[in-house]
Amino acid sequence: MSTARPLTITGGRLVLPSGEPATGALRCAGGRIVALGDIAPEDDDEVLDANGALVAPGLVDLGVFAVDKPAFHFGGITRAALMPDQNPPLDNPALVRFAAQSGKPDLWVHPLAAATRALGGEELAELALMRDAGARAVATGRRWIPDSGTKLRLLSYCAMLDLVVVTHAEDGGLAGNAVATAGAMATRLGLPSAPAEAEALAVGRDIALAELAGARIHFRQVTTAAALELIRVAKARGVKVTAGVTPAHFMLSDLEITHFRTFARLSPPLRSDADRVAVIAALADGTLDVIASGHDPRGPEDKRLPFADAAPGMAGAETLLALTLTLVRDGHFDLARAFALLATNPANLLGVDAGSLTVGAQADIALIDPARPWIVSSDRMEAAAGNTPFDRRPVEGRVTALFKGGARVL
Repeated sequence: MSTARPLTITGGRLVLPSGEPATGALRCAGGRIVALGDIAPEDDDEVLDANGALVAPGLVDLGVFAVDKPAFHFGGITRAALMPDQNPPLDNPALVRFAAQSGKPDLWVHPLAAATRALGGEELAELALMRDAGARAVATGRRWIPDSGTKLRLLSYCAMLDLVVVTHAEDGGLAGNAVATAGAMATRLGLPSAPAEAEALAVGRDIALAELAGARIHFRQVTTAAALELIRVAKARGVKVTAGVTPAHFMLSDLEITHFRTFARLSPPLRSDADRVAVIAALADGTLDVIASGHDPRGPEDKRLPFADAAPGMAGAETLLALTLTLVRDGHFDLARAFALLATNPANLLGVDAGSLTVGAQADIALIDPARPWIVSSDRMEAAAGNTPFDRRPVEGRVTALFKGGARVL
């Protein structure tokens, strides 16, 4: 991708860091936003009329398991933080450096370094060298580190390196091989289950260790009312804790597994409806900081199995924006808050100068028709596999144009 001409987008509604969208124009040059508001194009600019569309920051997806460029572009994602759960795991500088270059120039991949060698949960990996190779944070992967001493050493070291630790919130001793949340539904279906408290126990321990180490910790997915309350209280006393969630856990409950639908086999598993409602409240009140796709496409060989044997995960990149916009339409929060959750906050956690429409930020920009209807179809998704629990669901909100560094990619 060559250096793009200066671009001015006119006639749009700018999604700014606060307040309602403002009518105006946006100009970018040299890959960055250089002006916005009541401005006019310059003589040599390329000019694009947004025709009333939302002009928003490109999404920053924190914690994907696969790089699916067509799916990311469809969903308005311009940057993706890649989990270390790859084959082989991202536990050395060479692999991190390769991952950091893998999507450029039209998608920037920000690798998360494996916290421990081979993600085994025991010996710390070469975190400083991986930071220098391009890692933007450190992650424990899909698993919890059971040894508190190891976790404290990890948090202390990352505090010195000024790296956030992205952690899985599930006590492995309680969770075991569970595939569902303990309750009436799991009992009726005869599925291996774990109590929802497995999440709160993990969150409580890791908050205490992070506070002791003075470290920044981010819980990639928090899905239960009890764990959310622990985070709410910790934030109030100044602990450097943030948390995220995926749309599945604010849109769906464990009722979705009624017919053993393996597209609803997720990690963490779907929760009760009371927990789902608590997640929405936490998104609205600031307890949760990030909405991510959890993009983890799984083919038929992983999903066409008995529920307990199927691999967890869903293709989430294409539905991330539209499902988040349902909460805006339902009045839970405004567009500014939605894009803080989808772009600004994850960009801040990763330490990248993107994720908001501000002068000087990188020109990662999405044009969005928030009312455009479409139907999610697992057979027509751009992802490597279309395993989504939202198959055949009508939604609203589509990206109509996407720019990375001011150059059009969609």
